[in-house]
Amino acid sequence: MEVVAPEELARAKSSLANAQAALAGAQAQREAARALGSERPVGQNPAVQQAAAQFKLAYRNLKRTTIVSPVDGTVGQRSVQIGQQVGPGVPLMSVVQLRQVWVEANFKEGQLRHMRVGQPVRLESDLYGARVTYHGRVEGFSAGTGSAFSMLPSQNAAGNWIKVVQRLPVVISLEPSELAAHPLRVGLSMRATVQTKARGGHLLDGDAPLPAQRTRVHEMHAGEAEAAAEAVIRANDGGQ
Repeated sequence: MEVVAPEELARAKSSLANAQAALAGAQAQREAARALGSERPVGQNPAVQQAAAQFKLAYRNLKRTTIVSPVDGTVGQRSVQIGQQVGPGVPLMSVVQLRQVWVEANFKEGQLRHMRVGQPVRLESDLYGARVTYHGRVEGFSAGTGSAFSMLPSQNAAGNWIKVVQRLPVVISLEPSELAAHPLRVGLSMRATVQTKARGGHLLDGDAPLPAQRTRVHEMHAGEAEAAAEAVIRANDGGQ
């Protein structure tokens, strides 16, 4: 016969009570899980919904490992090399839409007096010479001169004034048919002659801005991920 100290007996009873409470809690959780599973479809289970969200995110990330250009164009600057490992946010290359290029002509401020939006422009490129003439249109004017937006803007804190003629960038659009017949590249030199006879347009203003371009190249991945997740749920719903 073994004698147990009152303190040890109290600890044993306390441990037994804790174990019984834990067992009762586990049984209650089991019954709740059974009731939840019997009353709700598998797809509405919170744990399944969380797993489906993680699955769809992983599916989209996998699909986007194949990088597709959102626009048609030509690779103008490539920084990635074959075999190089890259991550999200790393610039790989620049794609230039050569069918939608424009000319930025830097005119002296004194030449802008009679210049208006919508005036016709004749342009020549050093690439083709005088044998090819482009026809364009004044689309708008820059918000500031080239020196105002330079890395080191000119300062006159001492008050010594020396007149420096400023130049303002003028945006000129090109005829798409002429651009298709004689393609241009970014950075080429152009000579522009603006016909300022018609002065009905706006001075130092532009037309309504064009809407920002958007791509739908990744929208199909969301639908594919949703369909794949639903297929996995149906395959594991146990016939419900």
